[in-house]
Amino acid sequence: MNKILIVEDDLSIHNSLDELLKQENYITYNAYSGSEALLLLEKNNFDLILLDLMLPGTSGEEIIKRVNDIPIIVLSAKVSCDDKVNCLLSGARDYITKPFRNKELLARIEVQLRLKTNSKQLLKYKELELLDDSHTLLVCQKKVNLTKTEYAILKQLLLNNNQVISKNKLLDLISEDTLDCSEFSLKVHISNIRKKIKTYTNNEYIESIWGIGFKIKD
Repeated sequence: MNKILIVEDDLSIHNSLDELLKQENYITYNAYSGSEALLLLEKNNFDLILLDLMLPGTSGEEIIKRVNDIPIIVLSAKVSCDDKVNCLLSGARDYITKPFRNKELLARIEVQLRLKTNSKQLLKYKELELLDDSHTLLVCQKKVNLTKTEYAILKQLLLNNNQVISKNKLLDLISEDTLDCSEFSLKVHISNIRKKIKTYTNNEYIESIWGIGFKIKD
């Protein structure tokens, strides 16, 4: 079942959306401010976000800039062409002005989820398989649970498995997927990934290059 994050501070609209989506068998998560939405995004993987723009705390426009690889449909009372264009160019997938018809909203949600499904990515290297649609790692066909940050790190290492990635470059590459990683914590995350992989295989997959960074071991 697809998980949808509703970010809306108007209680009436929020409750209506929540009820509508549950009737369609979606799993809903609820945020009533921009700050609350960012906290949920740190701890969960969502298939789609319904986002208001005028929010307490962090604005909807800022959330769009900080979210990567999750389809965002903006639901806003802002009707100007500039508002729509700016949101779409910043990364939103769709923009619907309030008030809207439920039937149209559900259709637009279905389109975005279909596009997301069609763009699923599988990264495979020896005993490792990284399933991009579910943010899952398989080691020797055994499921390994990764945090959002661990997943982002391993994904970039696998995408660049023929080269050494410096610590600074790796931090830049994962900056859009995670908000809590520093050079110090990067080492901790790498260590945790190694331990989780070791649960199912004795093979080493992440190599530290002294004074430079990390690479996938040949």
